[in-house]
Amino acid sequence: MKNAIPALLLAAMLLQAASFDAASIKPSDAPNGNSSGIDTDNGLLRAHNVTLKRCINGAYGIPEAQILGGPKWIDELRYEIVAKTGEHAGENGLMTMLQDLLADRFQLKLHHETRTVSGYELTVAKGGVKATPSEPGTDSATDTSKRGGRMDAKACSMSRLALKLADILGAPVSDLTNTNGKFDFALRWVPDDLQARPGASSDTPAGPTLFTALQEQLGLKLEARKVPVDVLVIDHADLPSEN
Repeated sequence: MKNAIPALLLAAMLLQAASFDAASIKPSDAPNGNSSGIDTDNGLLRAHNVTLKRCINGAYGIPEAQILGGPKWIDELRYEIVAKTGEHAGENGLMTMLQDLLADRFQLKLHHETRTVSGYELTVAKGGVKATPSEPGTDSATDTSKRGGRMDAKACSMSRLALKLADILGAPVSDLTNTNGKFDFALRWVPDDLQARPGASSDTPAGPTLFTALQEQLGLKLEARKVPVDVLVIDHADLPSEN
């Protein structure tokens, strides 16, 4: 095996291949309640008004409710991040590079664990899935407003829907639909804090809860359960280094 690459050298090569060519991380001056999110284009990642926890959520594809530990500021301080690579990298490749960027600039160290926690199971309701199957080749896109009670999705898998629901509910959601493929849908509900209460004014919005909307509009059920989930435990994080 004279041509075999030593393990440490191979790991270094892979790490280098997964790095941005240039990256800027600056404190955000946007109000905390302002919109935030991560957008990707070919070779370009932009993160607006994001916390470190939100970045971990995007980089590792795990709901914020399943990211544990770390200093208090990881869920409070917000940043503007712009990172570029000369490679023709899509969303998955850019998120892998974001993992490396977080380890480099925030000195982020974490590990996986499986824990049984209070959460929800997502299953198919009687009558089957009501969402529209996506046309082959449709680009995946999901636009969600928690406070607005809105989720518009294109080419969304059930596992991705479970991740989005976990972010909305602040609790893990296990996909037990056993449903392959991707779907297009427009989900509408009234958030719990806006639901009509006895004696509420006439301008209180009327509409279904998220649980009812899922069943009526998409043919899916959410049930509270103790579920085994993969969690990320933060062992160490520093404030970001200079650009």
